[in-house]
Amino acid sequence: MKFKIIFLWLLRVLAAVILLQTLRFKFTADPQSVKLFTEIGMEPWGRIGTGVLELIASILILYPRTTGYGAVLGLGLMAGAIYFHLTKLGIVFDGDAILFIYAVIVFTCCAILTFFYRNDFLKFVKR
Repeated sequence: MKFKIIFLWLLRVLAAVILLQTLRFKFTADPQSVKLFTEIGMEPWGRIGTGVLELIASILILYPRTTGYGAVLGLGLMAGAIYFHLTKLGIVFDGDAILFIYAVIVFTCCAILTFFYRNDFLKFVKR
């Protein structure tokens, strides 16, 4: 049981740290971030909106009572990021694949968290 708790906390922290770390680039209009969202036709509203949603997802993931909701939000956001990398941007964007790798890591963490916290989410949906 203790292993499960530690494992889930590691997933939560990893997902949240990656999501929070990328916010600086979105909110400061870093040239790479502007270029990325320009290429997918979502600059500036997509960059800022995605940043706000990622901030919300991070907070929800870290708060134990709302982890399931944050994981579902993060899963959706990262599914979108992976989709754009595979269809418009390429896995290697602006000389490296780090953004794609981050998206896959967060997607995987959120998928596992969604599975473990599915009962919390299902209770909310049934209301």
